[in-house]
Amino acid sequence: MSPADPPSQREGMRVTVGSATMVLLLGDITLQDTDAIVNAANSGLMGGGGVDGAIHRAGGAQILAECKAIRSARGGCPSGEAVMTSGGKLNTRHVIHAVGPVWCGGSAQEDQLLRNAYYNSLCLAVEHKLRTVAFPSISTGVYGFPVEQASRIAFMTVTEFVRTHPQLQEVRFIVFSQNDFDVYARLFTR
Repeated sequence: MSPADPPSQREGMRVTVGSATMVLLLGDITLQDTDAIVNAANSGLMGGGGVDGAIHRAGGAQILAECKAIRSARGGCPSGEAVMTSGGKLNTRHVIHAVGPVWCGGSAQEDQLLRNAYYNSLCLAVEHKLRTVAFPSISTGVYGFPVEQASRIAFMTVTEFVRTHPQLQEVRFIVFSQNDFDVYARLFTR
């Protein structure tokens, strides 16, 4: 493939953990055909920029309507938690909206909140009998979480989870920049 190919068409990396396959791809999470994709959501669940905005745009009004219903019932979603909606117009059946922490220099429990966002997303997947899930790099965009640190937390949390939950067959990490791909790739080659 040439460098001019769109990110969604580039080859990735794979590693087997327990009975699951973990996959790293450089691409667009809205194009994934997994049972669920994870949205790096804000606590208001009303869409925004980055991954959140892209998922809401591609998924259509149904996702926003379901997020409004969740917001009305529970007042949003705090950092570290996750909720689920349908996939709307996406190629996925579900969207798991995970709220990661805003980076405050590491003094506001950011590591644990990020770990919780991944863990709670995976728990929702298992609860709903899903077999394949795709994650973005939660909190590393406008929330400012350092990608090196965030990738280690994501990889370790998912690795530990799939070892004890064999019903998850595949977990993808979908990153949008070459730099993020290179950071995650180091974890896939250890």
